[in-house]
Amino acid sequence: MRSRSNSGVRLDGYARLVQQTILCYQNPVTGLLSASHEQKDAWVRDNIYSILAVWGLGMAYRKNADRDEDKAKAYELEQNVVKLMRGLLQCMMRQVHKVEKFKHTQSTKDSLHAKYNTATCSTVVGDDQWGHLQVDATSLFLLFLAQMTASGLRIIFTLDEVAFVQNLVFYIEAAYKVADYGMWERGDKTNQGIPELNASSVGMAKAALEAIDELDLFGAHGGRKSVIHVLPDDVEHCQSILFSMLPRASTSKEIDAGLLSIISFPAFAVEDMNLVNVTKNEIISKLQGRYGCCRFLRDGYKTPREDPNRLHYDPAELKLFENIECEWPVFWTYFIIDGVFNGDAVQVQEYREALEGILIRGKNGIHLVPELYAIPPNKVDEEYKNPHTVDRVPLGKLPHLWGQSLYILSSLLAEGFLATGEIDPLNRRFSTSVKPDVVVQVTVLAENNLIKDLLRKHGVNVQSIADIHPIRVQPGRILSHIYAKLGRNKNMKLSGRPYRHIGVLGTSKLYVIRNQIFTFTPQFTDQHHFYLALDNEMIVEMLRIELAYLCTCWRMTGRPTLTFPITHTMLTNDGSDIHSAVLSTIRKLEDGYFGGARVKLGSLSEFLTTSFYTYLTFLDPDCDEKLFNDDSEGSFSPDSDLGGYLEDTYNQVTESEDELDQYINHLLQSTSSKCYLPPLSKKTEDSHVFSAIHSTRDILSVMAKAKGLEIPFVPMTLPTKVLSTHRKSLNLVDSPQPLLNKAPEDDFQWPRDDHGDVDCDKLVEQLKDCSNLQDQADILYILYVIKGPSWDTNLSGQHGVTVHNLLSELYGKAGLNQEWGLIRYISGLLRKKVEVLAEACTDLLSHQKQLTVGLPPEPREKTISAPLPPEELTKLIYEASGQDISIAVLTQEIVVYLAMYVRAQPSLFVEMLRLRIGLIIQVMATELARSLNCSGEEASESLMNLSPFDMKNLLHHILSGKEFGVERSGFDGRSGFFACCSSDGHSLTHSLDACGARAVWQVLFQVLETEHWSGQTRLSSNGVLRPIHSSTSSPAISIHEVGHTGVTKTERSGINRLRSEMKQMTRRFSADEQLFSVSQAVASSAHSSKSAVNHAPRLLSSPPPRVVVSECCCCPSRAPTSSLTPKDLNRDPAPHPRPLAHHRQTLAGITLAGGSGRASGYAGGGWTEPSTGSPWDSTRRCGRSFRSAMVCPSTVMCSRPQRQER
Repeated sequence: MRSRSNSGVRLDGYARLVQQTILCYQNPVTGLLSASHEQKDAWVRDNIYSILAVWGLGMAYRKNADRDEDKAKAYELEQNVVKLMRGLLQCMMRQVHKVEKFKHTQSTKDSLHAKYNTATCSTVVGDDQWGHLQVDATSLFLLFLAQMTASGLRIIFTLDEVAFVQNLVFYIEAAYKVADYGMWERGDKTNQGIPELNASSVGMAKAALEAIDELDLFGAHGGRKSVIHVLPDDVEHCQSILFSMLPRASTSKEIDAGLLSIISFPAFAVEDMNLVNVTKNEIISKLQGRYGCCRFLRDGYKTPREDPNRLHYDPAELKLFENIECEWPVFWTYFIIDGVFNGDAVQVQEYREALEGILIRGKNGIHLVPELYAIPPNKVDEEYKNPHTVDRVPLGKLPHLWGQSLYILSSLLAEGFLATGEIDPLNRRFSTSVKPDVVVQVTVLAENNLIKDLLRKHGVNVQSIADIHPIRVQPGRILSHIYAKLGRNKNMKLSGRPYRHIGVLGTSKLYVIRNQIFTFTPQFTDQHHFYLALDNEMIVEMLRIELAYLCTCWRMTGRPTLTFPITHTMLTNDGSDIHSAVLSTIRKLEDGYFGGARVKLGSLSEFLTTSFYTYLTFLDPDCDEKLFNDDSEGSFSPDSDLGGYLEDTYNQVTESEDELDQYINHLLQSTSSKCYLPPLSKKTEDSHVFSAIHSTRDILSVMAKAKGLEIPFVPMTLPTKVLSTHRKSLNLVDSPQPLLNKAPEDDFQWPRDDHGDVDCDKLVEQLKDCSNLQDQADILYILYVIKGPSWDTNLSGQHGVTVHNLLSELYGKAGLNQEWGLIRYISGLLRKKVEVLAEACTDLLSHQKQLTVGLPPEPREKTISAPLPPEELTKLIYEASGQDISIAVLTQEIVVYLAMYVRAQPSLFVEMLRLRIGLIIQVMATELARSLNCSGEEASESLMNLSPFDMKNLLHHILSGKEFGVERSGFDGRSGFFACCSSDGHSLTHSLDACGARAVWQVLFQVLETEHWSGQTRLSSNGVLRPIHSSTSSPAISIHEVGHTGVTKTERSGINRLRSEMKQMTRRFSADEQLFSVSQAVASSAHSSKSAVNHAPRLLSSPPPRVVVSECCCCPSRAPTSSLTPKDLNRDPAPHPRPLAHHRQTLAGITLAGGSGRASGYAGGGWTEPSTGSPWDSTRRCGRSFRSAMVCPSTVMCSRPQRQER
């Protein structure tokens, strides 16, 4: 018989310690560990940490075995670990219904329990009697399930268990937007049962998702059916939220010692080493004492002043616990393990010596780790006055299994019995290692050969979707449907992954499904979701953001491959060319850099060898899961606009296609729009179905009467000409006033039945012959109000054509026509929601910002202080917006933009504690009103008609305080805006001298004063204002920044010449006052020619219309302009008080516009007024570039000399 080596003797000593302090509490039937001899409950988190010592000791025995008995001991210890992990698995599987429900509700009442009965695996307390929702506990189980499986243990036995674990992944994958009760089961610091977003939960979930991704739960004996799949975007969401929160633990906790578990062993969830060190130093400086670390500041647990008979504290009770918090030795064990992983021998030695000094000597001299050290009741006041001076006494459980286990594990590591890689076989400890630079592979695909030819004309050679066969290209929403099949199990009634948005990380991989290669287009290009994808400029902006996101967040092997489709919606209005923003983006991609991201543009075939592949084996033909097993599960996305009105396209698919092709075609057909409305006429008519002279309140009153209802308040924004009268009631600038009911008139021009009610059947008949977008919107809105969205119109004799279906089709048509006000309104009627709304709110909350939605006062304005489930969040926004559904949709849009900016530019939100979305929208409307010098109603209407890209820019200018310009094309009869253009703008502007320019403007003003134009007007080549038609309900508005610093080659070539001309013109005006008399003479002669255009009716008796003009087409400058009336041309501008304290000046001038009118405003709270200084003063005062102050020569010709301002 061999003698024992020194290492063997030492291991035997640890084995006795483990048996006497940990395994003695293990239940022989379930394998669970009770908390103590007195408390028989088994906490999930405590059980996992408590078994780590047993797991580590088993591996130490296997590595240092001297005899066969040592190998047997190693196997025994490992099976104790397996028994406990399977016991926890059984506890959770008994609550499989909660897992299924929580995936959709994320409610605290539907969560898995935090503790179970040790003997029976059953629950021990009610759903609402304990803080059960602890995402970190479930995540910790999955993390060590992965680590232990990777170390060689077999914990999962059956495919049913595999499916359950996959659904546990779905349970925690949304941890970044789930408010839970945290590690200490109390919720926020006040201990009043309020859940909050906890960094410890988010970090542990991130670690678990990364660890278990692509892991075979059967180990070396598994196959494709036992592999777990995780979507990388969920991991990255957790990472970004965690990064924004640390070193703070939550909204209420400044710091928490529990963060040691995520910045070091076992999670290693933080990738920034600087952030790891900052968090660690915060814990040491604020929480560490003589006996360990406090859990968090003002922690009242087991302090002498805490009432143990109450579950929750009183609101103001926390002050009592200041400076007397209990200290926990367990956190020193984390520091020891952290030192071992970092190779810091000094840290290991210091904390081992400190820990040895506070251990309790038990029976037979074994070392016991107490739960905590508390202040004696008679020395509370002394400790409060002089912290860390009073000797403490041990309280709580002895031993504390969690601390005891980590103490043994740290000793095994420190003494060399275990290597760090043995308890971290998945190499999570390298998370802070430097990552290589990422090059994003971008492939541009044309939808068809027509688009391919259009791109070729511009020198861009791309492939069409048909050219890359056999590689398959599908939209991103199809991938969401495919992943909805993952994890389904009929035996346990598990439905798999909920239909959720898949981000750009998920769509930048190549997928192998049934031996076919698939690539999926990113969802920001999918127009079947929220309307942001209807704006080509917004698509380009999102592409820039997502490329930068890929460069920063890609963690997989290989390169990301982004497939960017060029579809028919990216063409110009007449379909003859590619949209300029899209075309310029492709050219930038060819340069190799776009938005700071390194990109490589090429064909998809070139990227096959360097891309990352994911094998979706759960869709293989021999798998139990069938694609067409149940149409009700996952076939339709929540965003599908067609609802239940979908024919079964499965039967229409040809038999030659396999099941996968049939399923994909089925999904494409189910989410595609069908056409029932008559096509729109190319020429927009001015007539409408109903008379526009009646106010919308009267219309709604009659409709309410037809339904026997009373509507005291009606929606504030309506999209069409018939309802434009009511749209003015949306006044976001002034305080909203209650709407008063008016007596309805009797001469409405819509069909009625014998009872005098609106005849909806006849409205449907009129809809068949209606080819005008606005008229269709009029009719469908009235049908929506009277009959509801589910009313079957039986249009053209087709059954199942509901109002909802027709509104969905109208939504698509409005998108093609860029009718943003109508798009937003229909989106509200259809109850559309942003796919990433909950994520956006969480991004803002994680930066310690509160959100409010709706306009004040309360209770209409709702406060959001913690993450909410998507459905609950959407419902809250619509409730806060009242009956104004357009505001509800715009609120979602603004939240998404704010989240973009808080991630990219957090400095914009410094010192902001609460973001009030309703007031932000009101400020945006106010700035438009100031910039355009119009009423609140008109500004609100203009705001609703902004494209998403311009809305985002306007919000950024307001947040940053930058000066912005408003560009308005067309004529608005109510406000008097018009746009001027010429057939040859260059010759027009350059041929005018100072006298001629002024004369032309006076002719235009006199024409406007005497002639009436019912529609929009433009200046024809002979100088005659002519009406034009437009299908838009209001002029197009766009936002641009004033003060660009960069110039194009064309601008650069003309800068010197323009500067010289402007200086010469300034001297001429100051030296030659006779120019004014000459201009008057020219104006008189020009006025006599106005009889050539007097065919239009007279203007109504009203003040002269304002004219907003901008730079001429010959000058590419972005100089701000002002709004002037004819009288302003003949008088010096009087000085006005500046609305801003720093009296920021801007350049104001008048120019001939190339088809658009511009006004400028200042986003910091005021608007830009006419400058009283020279054109170059603003550049000197504001420090802007030359380009920002540049104006065209006609600006100087049309302006009078200005008085210099001090």
